[in-house]
Amino acid sequence: MRTPTVVPAGPAPVAPMPDRVTIYEVGPRDGLQNEKALVPTEVKAEFVRRLLAAGLPVVEATSFVHPRWVPQLADAAELMTMLGDAGRDCPVLVPNDRGLDRALELGCRHVAIFGSATETFAQKNLNRSLDEQFAMFEPTVRRAREHGLDVRAYVSMCFGDPWEGAVPVEQVVEVGKRLFDLGASQLSLGDTIGVGTPGHVTALVHAFVAAGMGTDQLAMHFHDTYGQALANTYAGLQAGITTYDASAGGLGGCPYAKSATGNLATEDLVWMLHGLGIETGVDLEEVAAASVWMAGRLGRPSPSAVVRALAPAAAAGAAQSGT
Repeated sequence: MRTPTVVPAGPAPVAPMPDRVTIYEVGPRDGLQNEKALVPTEVKAEFVRRLLAAGLPVVEATSFVHPRWVPQLADAAELMTMLGDAGRDCPVLVPNDRGLDRALELGCRHVAIFGSATETFAQKNLNRSLDEQFAMFEPTVRRAREHGLDVRAYVSMCFGDPWEGAVPVEQVVEVGKRLFDLGASQLSLGDTIGVGTPGHVTALVHAFVAAGMGTDQLAMHFHDTYGQALANTYAGLQAGITTYDASAGGLGGCPYAKSATGNLATEDLVWMLHGLGIETGVDLEEVAAASVWMAGRLGRPSPSAVVRALAPAAAAGAAQSGT
């Protein structure tokens, strides 16, 4: 039997809230990068296709990082070739000029860089100091823009660092603005280890706005380590943020920060947003079915609460769309 309550019924939109939110899907890249068993390229490609078919407006596909650092993404070029024209508008992570060269060769139109708000994580993730990362990214961003590519900047450890502890808001703002000012169109603020709380989200957004950035230039990237991702999203909505990173089925983690557990699940986010009367353009049933399908390939159930609740209907949807 088809589960009837696949879209939450709720009151009228709570003010002040945006009318529409953009969900930036990171499951194929950020979600799968920490998987120990290699996922076949054709499975990744099908996952991307299913997420696009579910109405997600942005699906980040992969990263052109050196295979030694993230073996799971060693097939980046093969994946983008397999996706063909459908993959041209899927963003890809480019850690340096070499990664950008590969993205340009494959006709990618959107790239992203990934910086750090803290010294220790910059050293561990980028093999650069906090200050040196800007010199590393500058030529990459400049060349990308010269070739007409859109550039997104991520900054990680915005709410806390497993080695350094609390990260001062002013430090995050300084690093984030420097990354954005290299030529990015959007800055994604990452709660990499999931320690953020709603009050911290509000304070951070207000600090960026006070420093001259618009809420339309910011995105939020939450992890659910302490169960705060949806509450943090709600605080972000009240502060005017309209773009949120999420991962289908709650997949994800960071290979350089062991305390970074799963990302905010796309389905959980969609359920809440639709309940608030906020449009996303995303078909909840379809994205849940995609997550159930991928969970079957990974050999374990999805950690998303909404996917678990909709499991019978989602499994039927996954079966109907093929194996």
